[in-house]
Amino acid sequence: MDTTSLRLISGLLLFAYNTSLLSQARNGPNYYGKPIGTLQNVSHGVKGDAYVVDDSTIFIKGFCYDGMEPEAFFWVGNNSIPNPQGFMVPYPERKKDVEPQGLKSYNYTDIFLKLPDGKRIRDMNWLSIWCPRFTLNFGSVPIPQNLTVPKVRVLPEFSRLAHGLRSGNITILDSKTFYIPNLHYDGAGPDTYFWVGNDSEPNTFGTKVPNEKRSLAPLREYQGEDIEIVLPGNLTVYDINWLSVWCVAYKHNFGHVFIPKDLDVPPALGQTKITPPWWYDPSSTPTPPLLKYELTNCKEMLKGRVQVQWEMIDEDIQIRVSGRIREDQYVAFGLSGSEGKSEMIGGDVVVIAYNNRTGNFIAEDYYMSGYAQCDGKKGVCPDERVGGKNDAVLLHGERKNGVTTVTYMRPLRTNEPVKDRMIPDSETNVIAAIGELNYRGEANAHESFDKTTEDIRIDFTKKHVQDCKNSLYNYPEVSDVKTWPPAQITNETVFGARIGPSGGKRGYSRITGEHPWGVAWYINDLLIPELTVERGQTYTFIVEGGNEPSDPARYHPFYITDSREGGFAQKTEEEQMEERVFAGVKYNADGYPYPDAVGRYCAWVPKTVDMSEDMETFEDFFETLMLECKEGEPAKLIWTVAEDTPDLVYYQCYQHNNMGWKIHVVNSAHTTVPIIWMITTLVVGLLKLSR
Repeated sequence: MDTTSLRLISGLLLFAYNTSLLSQARNGPNYYGKPIGTLQNVSHGVKGDAYVVDDSTIFIKGFCYDGMEPEAFFWVGNNSIPNPQGFMVPYPERKKDVEPQGLKSYNYTDIFLKLPDGKRIRDMNWLSIWCPRFTLNFGSVPIPQNLTVPKVRVLPEFSRLAHGLRSGNITILDSKTFYIPNLHYDGAGPDTYFWVGNDSEPNTFGTKVPNEKRSLAPLREYQGEDIEIVLPGNLTVYDINWLSVWCVAYKHNFGHVFIPKDLDVPPALGQTKITPPWWYDPSSTPTPPLLKYELTNCKEMLKGRVQVQWEMIDEDIQIRVSGRIREDQYVAFGLSGSEGKSEMIGGDVVVIAYNNRTGNFIAEDYYMSGYAQCDGKKGVCPDERVGGKNDAVLLHGERKNGVTTVTYMRPLRTNEPVKDRMIPDSETNVIAAIGELNYRGEANAHESFDKTTEDIRIDFTKKHVQDCKNSLYNYPEVSDVKTWPPAQITNETVFGARIGPSGGKRGYSRITGEHPWGVAWYINDLLIPELTVERGQTYTFIVEGGNEPSDPARYHPFYITDSREGGFAQKTEEEQMEERVFAGVKYNADGYPYPDAVGRYCAWVPKTVDMSEDMETFEDFFETLMLECKEGEPAKLIWTVAEDTPDLVYYQCYQHNNMGWKIHVVNSAHTTVPIIWMITTLVVGLLKLSR
């Protein structure tokens, strides 16, 4: 390949790489516009990073100025360096007949500057903090001449497919906001919403967008109205391919508009609204519009470790859940499964968390049909995983000083009466729990001491409910606890496999580094011991993990695998083909897998409450347990360890993730000695030949 071709390919690759980086930057939570540069301090502690937001707006992130000179102003000009021939940019913005005031003291303040009188940033050469009285520049940044300025993008109107839907040309005002003029819709769709997605055309795999009143209620009738809608959560226009008016109940698209891929629109900082920016205060850090509501009600739960704030907004409710939890934990909050008492089964909760594997906050609608980990059909499952919809819309998330806070909105009533409970207009029972996220980023079952057990009731329609006494940031840190050492079993050929508690903060999670869901395998009455077996030998496992698939919390078929997490039944066909199974799984005549180590249910359970945190040794903890068994017979799994078995495999649950642990596979004595003898003989023979 010649030099010219190589240069061309390199250039194309570099262009693609830079385009990818630009897309990622614009799509991130810290996109403030096109960077201008950092203000260079001359005096008075001037600092800040400047960005161009649109043709007449500059955003300064983290502006600092000591305020010691009362006649300093923001100043721009088109000369080569800051000088008196520039002109003032008033801050904050004021009416023309009001005398501008000099800058006050600012300490890492986010600032918006709006150029006056139709002046454009592209015609300016610098931004300065300037003192006209002494003709001094306290700090400045040059404005690049080749700077590409983000701008609003005008799209076609909605396609006209059903229910009289039509509009004027739709405008993308910023990376989260659509302006829809002259909107017409007859309002007759029974379950219709603004709907966005990233597939090639509108379909059921979309996301609801709140209407112009920031509500998730089904769309009403529109007769020629001009409205603005804002994408929820972390979504931006760079994440979606279309905006639609969609009926969820009948899976019908009433009309849509496609989103171009070559967008370069302003960031969503509140500067591009056509209607009055009722939520925007230019003297403060930009706040998403849906968060401007004051949440006047607060309730403490779980001994003050969780606080819940809320506010009714038309047909929706905005909820902010804060929990003093680790990054790998979640807080679940919602309506009890039984009126009159705290009941997890049948509960309708939203799980909030910071997923440290993806770096994203989540607010996920869950339905609890059982205490078991979700197997794709039953258990503690996200609604979307069992055929429902996530009716919680993430608005904002932050983690600070050990506290995770997530704000979300959900409708008071949904069209999923089976999986969702309606929020009543009277007092109702609520529940909360703290647990750990599993490898899928889903909620594992919580420990018994991390859930509400008392009767807690809330009337969501009441105003100014204040039952939060202390700041979560003042909550004492939980002292670290000592991990139980991993148990070992060697020189055994028969193993009893039962179920028992995972050992809280001393047990499974600390031993394995994985997140359990409350129960684990007990082998020979030890918590997840590491087993050692020999190739060529036969071993018997007496399995008592449960034999009723209809009761997923007590259905744990036993199998041996190379998968660290197990859960064969939850995996796709492709994932199952990639997993190597050594015992415990068979296939029927149609080629479908099924577990064959299925026996009665026997479990070690606490005599009173879980005392794992109080017991420094597993032996002491085991004394607090008692054995409960259902009627029936145990299953028997017989495994002859093949010669090609890897050195490390795992015993796990066929139905659920993270219940078992390691099996070390070694060569047996009768195979090891001949191999050593053969190698020695070969070496001696080679030495003789070399002589």
